[in-house]
Amino acid sequence: MNNLSSSPLSILGMTTKELRAIASAEGAEAFRGNQMAEWLYHRGVHSFNEMANLPEMLRNKLEAGYTIGRSRCIKTQRASDQTVKLLLETTDGGRLESVGLPYKSFYSCCVSTQIGCPIHCAFCATGQSGFKRDCTAGEIIDQVLSINETALVKQSNQVGNSIKTDHVTFMGMGEPLLNYDQTIKALRLLIGEMDISARHLTVSTIGHVTNIRRLAREGIPVTLAISLHAPNDDLRHELIPSFTRWTINEIIESGQDYVSRTGRRLTIEYCLLEGVNDHKVEAQQLAQLLRGINCHVNLIPFNPVEGLPFKTSSPQRVVVFKDTLIKLGIQVTERARRGVDIDAACGQLRGRSEN
Repeated sequence: MNNLSSSPLSILGMTTKELRAIASAEGAEAFRGNQMAEWLYHRGVHSFNEMANLPEMLRNKLEAGYTIGRSRCIKTQRASDQTVKLLLETTDGGRLESVGLPYKSFYSCCVSTQIGCPIHCAFCATGQSGFKRDCTAGEIIDQVLSINETALVKQSNQVGNSIKTDHVTFMGMGEPLLNYDQTIKALRLLIGEMDISARHLTVSTIGHVTNIRRLAREGIPVTLAISLHAPNDDLRHELIPSFTRWTINEIIESGQDYVSRTGRRLTIEYCLLEGVNDHKVEAQQLAQLLRGINCHVNLIPFNPVEGLPFKTSSPQRVVVFKDTLIKLGIQVTERARRGVDIDAACGQLRGRSEN
């Protein structure tokens, strides 16, 4: 019986081992915990009554002392390119947004790790809404399950196709490495309970050096993406004034440590802002900074945010910046703009419902 608090304990976010312990504590066979995990992480149930193969007595006990912990979907938006944005309300009334990106045979889910964001990047919408709290691992997993439900709706009219979330990026609202413990727990659940490969998981960070080094020692070789956005400290401090604890060199060194310990290629995220960080000289500085590192640069177009003064770099400026990096030996990709018409693109998530 759950006696930890007066409010029901959420089981979403628990491992199979923890669920087996709950089943035993409620007087059932331990293997019932395995069945609970199957219902939670592979079928995405919202109630204990849906767990049809559990004994009625166990379901009643679970209903009395626990809760599933699923959020409520307040709003679903689908962009012209079929990108989906969900506005979810947590059990305590917190609001966050998640994005589903459809591909031919799978969905990629972009999850939020905090409600709001404490970083306040000058070019990002999320920080403008302030910071409320960290997400639990269960709330992070819930976002993947919610996108899965959207994927099932999409495939209902596509006979023969099997579409599910197979890639997860921690790039939504918040800074994942400032919510380190819950981010790590969510990663382990995605791998161990939902059978998603670590190589299909990406954690984006503004550059929390201490926790990048911790992540390198966790034994879970996910892709690390560092949101750099500038090749020198002066410019970076202008763009990210609240995060000046570490220099760019210290951030890159921690990225190198991650590469050497995990064998994974580092991603450097760089949002191009016209006339701010997209000059040829900044491309040259960036190439010098990254020389000799197993990495690639992902150039991100600035997506318009109401009230912000920045502009998207022109195609001509993007070409010059990209070509400069390539000529100096840096691998470069350009992120496709998806979901812009529903404010679901990079830097546009706010966790609010517009009337």
